[in-house]
Amino acid sequence: MLIDTHCHLDAPEFNHDRKNIVAEALHAGVQAIVIPAVMHGNFAAVQALQAQYPTCCAMALGIHPLYVDQSAPEDIKSLADNIARQRDRLVAVGEIGLDFFVQDYDRERQEFFFIEQLKLARDYELPVLLHVRRSVDQVLKQVRRFKVCGVAHAFNGSRQQAEEFIKLGFKLGFGGAMTYDRALKIRTLARELPLEALVLETDAPDIPPSWLGHHGRNQPAELKRIAEVLAEIRGCDTATIASMTTQNALDILPGLSDLFTSPQVSL
Repeated sequence: MLIDTHCHLDAPEFNHDRKNIVAEALHAGVQAIVIPAVMHGNFAAVQALQAQYPTCCAMALGIHPLYVDQSAPEDIKSLADNIARQRDRLVAVGEIGLDFFVQDYDRERQEFFFIEQLKLARDYELPVLLHVRRSVDQVLKQVRRFKVCGVAHAFNGSRQQAEEFIKLGFKLGFGGAMTYDRALKIRTLARELPLEALVLETDAPDIPPSWLGHHGRNQPAELKRIAEVLAEIRGCDTATIASMTTQNALDILPGLSDLFTSPQVSL
């Protein structure tokens, strides 16, 4: 079995065939799909998908750093209210973090939303799903400060930064980017970091693997081949990758364990 620890199943790219996408994922051995929100405006969509597919879809609620310009401080209060009401249905606070790749995007506003959401994760004892782009050291500083852990999604930092996250109890997310032969840094990390620190993800519909091309639509069923690529990179069998990354995901996102004790969804 496999767990897709990061998939935007609510995205409009899936509006015409979402039911088939879920069925294909289950057929490929993906038993759990974590769906993170990106802003207050899509909390309801994420919640609806978790309710529609309660035995295979899990939800996280949060405000993405690249959506803070579409968000208001009052959205933090709404997030807190949603967490308080649905604590048992949430597996994480996310997708949250910092993104300093986009030029001239308001860093101060990003940091405000990030810090306020870290406080909620700490107070409600929930893990976080981190968006980290050109901001690893700044993100590390804040997660140390608030003593939270979770998944560093789509990890693309240095070996030293990876080790710092691991020391703090984080798992590192690897997905489609790892499948490109020229992604030497990511593939080296995927090969050399402890397998106990890795989880798998698609970030669907984004970050498509090499066989879909850079403009293809990613989907959670691709996780099976992504796992096979990681097995090839590490020189082990796919069953080991599936078993270890699944256990890693359950360890860091313990709310997922309920999915594995429920009968499979009827589509």
